[in-house]
Amino acid sequence: MLLTFVIAYLTVTICIGLFAARRVHGAKDYLVAGRSLPLYMNVATVFATWFGAETVLSVSATFAKDGLNGIPGDPFGATVCLVLAALLFAKLFYRLNLLTIGDFYKVRYGKSVEVLTSVAIVVSYLGWTSAQLTALGLVIHVLSSGAIDLNHAIMMGAAVVLVYTVFGGMWSVAFTDLFQTVVIVVGLMAVALLVGDNAGGFDTVIAQAAADGKFDMFPSDMDAAAWWAMAGAFFAFAFGSIPQQDVFQRMTSAKDEKTAVRGTVIGAMMYFVFAFIPLYIAYAALIAHPELKALFESEDARAIQRILPDLVLGQMPMWAQILFFGALLSAILSTASGALLAPTATFTENVLKPFVPHMSDRQFLLLLRVTLVSFTACALLFAMNSTSTMYEMVQNAYNVTLTGAFVPLVAGAFWRRANTQGALFSVVLGVGTWLVFNFWIPDTLIPANLLGSLLPAIFPNRGQSITSALGHAAHDSTVR
Repeated sequence: MLLTFVIAYLTVTICIGLFAARRVHGAKDYLVAGRSLPLYMNVATVFATWFGAETVLSVSATFAKDGLNGIPGDPFGATVCLVLAALLFAKLFYRLNLLTIGDFYKVRYGKSVEVLTSVAIVVSYLGWTSAQLTALGLVIHVLSSGAIDLNHAIMMGAAVVLVYTVFGGMWSVAFTDLFQTVVIVVGLMAVALLVGDNAGGFDTVIAQAAADGKFDMFPSDMDAAAWWAMAGAFFAFAFGSIPQQDVFQRMTSAKDEKTAVRGTVIGAMMYFVFAFIPLYIAYAALIAHPELKALFESEDARAIQRILPDLVLGQMPMWAQILFFGALLSAILSTASGALLAPTATFTENVLKPFVPHMSDRQFLLLLRVTLVSFTACALLFAMNSTSTMYEMVQNAYNVTLTGAFVPLVAGAFWRRANTQGALFSVVLGVGTWLVFNFWIPDTLIPANLLGSLLPAIFPNRGQSITSALGHAAHDSTVR
């Protein structure tokens, strides 16, 4: 019965995605849905794309084990990212009328910085996308009672997401996100009520979590290393997520700049509120079934992600299983489709296209689809060879963009003297420092960018000021 439901659900999702694909008539439709999404769809794309597998399975399990101290990045840093992106960058990105965030670096700094930052952004998506494909494979593996090998299950899940994303692009993402948001909200709330009752009720669960110190964000025994680790996790999400194509894509897919700002802020608040539901479910599950704590002792860090699937399959009625796995599949599929499309857009537009500058729109659309298939294959390889939890994979992904793309973005948007040389210094020294010192990033990122921009010119400036770029964008929009 449950497996039948899952198959039916995946079939319906594919059908919705393929139906939406009929709206794709060119690259602009494929990448930013023709810049025409109304507020409710814009909110759904922000919420559903960020409410992914790591939120339901990994962040919830990490909270059950370590409390709020273990999850500073998600949902706290992730929510801060969306709010900052909306308030500081949404209007600017929308007015520049760009297809990808890589185009911003091209306009502001020139081709060399465009390629370097775009490569960093694309590489970061390997971890993010792999986390979703791993989760999708885990669900299929669990529901088959182990009959389907995990790696084969990951491949099957990837094929489902690929089918509707490769044809419909952002239009398919938007339509399926809207459908999946409803399923996530209804499914998780129903399961939370059931699991909470089994654990003694809401008050009992909250009181026990408080007594066990799960709400202590800053425990008194934290040492310097723990503070650095916590700060690094928060900044990786809060700042490293901003120069990401999926955030850019959702903001610029809105029908106007006011919708871009409002939709992102509302989506962020909705995400923050609903992210606590899986946390509540996971801790209530441990109270009701203490034997699940044995998963914390596994040598494979990924084992703790089985807390909720094992609970639902072993202890809940069929209707609850259907609602939970419907919500879980929705969370995974919505995030996975966006995570495949975003690096595809950046790599094709900002790394490949400069080598073939005279492509027609139809040829560019074909290249986008070929790139999407290729990136899916790379993410599959990464997913099948990683032993990290999904939360760790996502955090590591954002460290790449935090060190390689965040500072050039902020400086380019708000500092008049930022130039090509400064951006190159920031990218090279930022990523290099992270690779060597890992969490010592805050002490080195901004000085590298400031120093590079203020030093005597070694590399000529290849970009425009923001004022000039906005003027050109307005002129181009009028011409169209």
